[in-house]
Amino acid sequence: MKGSLHPQAMRAACRARGRFAFGLTPRTIWLLVAGLALALPGFFDARLAYGMLAWDALVIAAALGDGWRLPAPGAIAIERSWSNAPALDSETEIELAVEQQSGTALECRLTDDLPEALAPAPATYRLLALSGMRATLRYKIEPRERGDARAGNVYLRYASPLGLVERWAAAGLEQTVRVYPALRHGEDQKIFLARGRQIDLQLRQAQQRGLGRDFESLREYLEGDDLRDVCWTATARRGQLITRRYQSERSQAVWIVIDAGRLLRAKIFPEAGGAVAQPGARRIAHSKLDHACSTAVALAQLALFSGDRAGLLVYGQNVQQRVLPGRGAAHLRLIVEALAQARAESSEADHLRATAVLNRLQPRRALILWITDLAETAMRPEVVDGALQLLRRHVLLFVAMAQPDVTAIARGRPKNIDEMFRAAAAQELAGRRELLLARLREQGALTLDLDPGHLTAAVLNQYLRVKERAMV
Repeated sequence: MKGSLHPQAMRAACRARGRFAFGLTPRTIWLLVAGLALALPGFFDARLAYGMLAWDALVIAAALGDGWRLPAPGAIAIERSWSNAPALDSETEIELAVEQQSGTALECRLTDDLPEALAPAPATYRLLALSGMRATLRYKIEPRERGDARAGNVYLRYASPLGLVERWAAAGLEQTVRVYPALRHGEDQKIFLARGRQIDLQLRQAQQRGLGRDFESLREYLEGDDLRDVCWTATARRGQLITRRYQSERSQAVWIVIDAGRLLRAKIFPEAGGAVAQPGARRIAHSKLDHACSTAVALAQLALFSGDRAGLLVYGQNVQQRVLPGRGAAHLRLIVEALAQARAESSEADHLRATAVLNRLQPRRALILWITDLAETAMRPEVVDGALQLLRRHVLLFVAMAQPDVTAIARGRPKNIDEMFRAAAAQELAGRRELLLARLREQGALTLDLDPGHLTAAVLNQYLRVKERAMV
């Protein structure tokens, strides 16, 4: 999957930036300014003032000759390539390569025009490009937002080693780069995958017949068997009652349902969300939706590895992304591509519409992971009503993403009257959330109320428990 998600390498010849795309360098300006020193003796002898003019003429002539030696922009080609697929919480290395056949070395300054979603500000890098040789430089970025970002041109200023005149050019390397949710490749993900394989082997060895609805074999009818399981075609062939034997399903449908409404637009800083930052990593605030998408990628990977079929539904006022359950690496890529394009909306999501769509798409029993948040209203939130509808048919893992700063206020000790009122309000909100989640647990739902930084590990562990107990 890694190679298929790579942005395409782009290569283009440079073009001049305007009609007069050249200029004097600071070195030339300082040499001209130094000629003023020769004007001082001119106050005593007017003939000596001509020394300044001769010096300036010499500098200008040298600059013209230096500029004449510089190649045209079209003789220089620049290529941009990417080391890996850009994703949140990971660094991506970009390589810029310059090739030219001018017969002279060029002192280059390159500026890669990247959007704010990829880099906070464009940076300028220096490079020495020798004639007939490929000169490269590498630098790293850490994407800040999911989705499609438009990378712009690479701007070039180049001069000869004499450095009296520089020319300005640009290479048309515009391209759309897709930033994906955080992709887990570390040791923790390997542990979850190994545990999932162990559980799958245990279920295969147990062969829990009669508990599921996967056909296993035929046998003679025994007293007490359910008449609905009688295979009448086999009975007619053999002349005696034959019944079907079933076993627990080893391959289930796992639906990942993500709320993309206004509540998931909230930004979470790493120190607030409980995430452990890597040494030297920059602290970038991500939205709750970003955390939900990263958890969805990890769960989809684990579910597909465990033999289950994974599906995806991202919704706001309408369904944004929909991927029907499937298997394989190509299917995982579809899910990752859909999650990269999920966008938080400014309005409240239509939870009941999403529930109706999901029940229509998945008529059979399945495991539903629903990542959302609870609106603070006097009435029961609509998302709870939708969850209760799903519980009639499916196994539901309902995840409410907590707001870390509100949790901290509720747990803190107030030092004045204002903090006391804030703490009381936060505790009331926390109590209401707990009552709503308790109502869902009474109806048979599995619930989690977590800070976004702890979400992925908890969801993967809960999925493995469901798998181990054959709850679906």
